[in-house]
Amino acid sequence: MPIVVVRADAPIPGNVLPRLVEGTPLTASDAADLYQSALRDVSEAVAGSGADLLVTYRERADRDEDVETLVKEAVTPALASPDAVRFEPEVGSSPAARIGNTVTHLLESEGVASVAILDPTAVLAARPRLDQASMQLRRNDLVLGPAANGEFFYAGFSEPIDFGGIDGRPDLETLVERANDADLAITTVEMAPTLRTPAQLQSGLPILRTRRKAGDPVPVRTVARLEELGLRAVENENGDSRFEQA
Repeated sequence: MPIVVVRADAPIPGNVLPRLVEGTPLTASDAADLYQSALRDVSEAVAGSGADLLVTYRERADRDEDVETLVKEAVTPALASPDAVRFEPEVGSSPAARIGNTVTHLLESEGVASVAILDPTAVLAARPRLDQASMQLRRNDLVLGPAANGEFFYAGFSEPIDFGGIDGRPDLETLVERANDADLAITTVEMAPTLRTPAQLQSGLPILRTRRKAGDPVPVRTVARLEELGLRAVENENGDSRFEQA
């Protein structure tokens, strides 16, 4: 059974989606509410697919909150079988190290067939897309789902790669380079937006609204929260975009 890892942050105002707070009218509280909605939609999609859900979180010495409890409280209301999900702390000094440690441990120590890292704001990564990616992992060592700005919303591994020396969160090109260095088979799945930056939100909003109006399946919590927030992107006379809030 493949494992899909959702790397979650506690939805505390000021702790999540900082670039949205800087680049849109959203307050830190708005961003935390939006993040929690997305996290629940994504977790529900994984739980409804053919994969096992593992939610990881980073324990932080600089915060007084109980991160594990807050993450569990954010995720479990979205799940039909809350006891089926695992929650585990991450280990590592950087995002790349934490991802690498998780992937390597699951593949080598627990002996799972494949491990995927899924962005908690990739709200259009619904069950069919996740199942497609899992099928690709049966024939490939690395399966990547591109997001905007060279980032990924999904990275699936049936073989570990070297994450050493990567600063911050690894991007698509870096993952491909490391996989090529190990002579691994690589493929991609269809691109999907995430909601981490103003640019990503601007590209995702029209897709979500179009799907809702067309009666297509949507991440219901995220769409409802965006409608409550009333965000819309507008262009000035120079063609530059900014967000306004109704």
